[in-house]
Amino acid sequence: KIDENIITKENCNQWQKNIGYVPQDIFLTDSDIIENIAFGIKDRDIDMKKVIKASKIANLHKFIIKDLPNGYQTTIGERGIRLSGGQRQRIGIARALYNSPTILILDEATSSLDNLTEKAVMKAVNNLSNEITIIMVAHRLSTVKNCDLIYLFENGEILCKGNFEELKLSYKKFRDMAST
Repeated sequence: KIDENIITKENCNQWQKNIGYVPQDIFLTDSDIIENIAFGIKDRDIDMKKVIKASKIANLHKFIIKDLPNGYQTTIGERGIRLSGGQRQRIGIARALYNSPTILILDEATSSLDNLTEKAVMKAVNNLSNEITIIMVAHRLSTVKNCDLIYLFENGEILCKGNFEELKLSYKKFRDMAST
């Protein structure tokens, strides 16, 4: 049951379309940027405005138009071999945002990004936070600094919860982690 609506076999697919998911390891095909962002969408049904909007949010658009020889039509190679880990991850983030989800799940989605790229991507994600619900799994505290609510887990149990400043002030283990 979600928002007083019972989820059934008939409406499950429709409800799942509200969720964007970014795993730690992104699956990419040996095709172009467009097909990898609009993954699973037939070529004739791909909306380039949505591809570009999602890539801008994922901090990928400038790289695509300035650095890739064929822009969005550049073939990226099997598993994205021609891209860095951070660029592959940003394609995964753009893919998750392509259908304008109401819930975005980031499962260690920024772990392969360098600090500068992570800051740019997190700034874009934070700008979305007034529009969608974001659930984020992260080990780096800098990734969750702007979250409204943080749960600190250890061995599968919740140690504490609160926003970044509350946890930093009140929980020694969190404070120690935040200072490193």
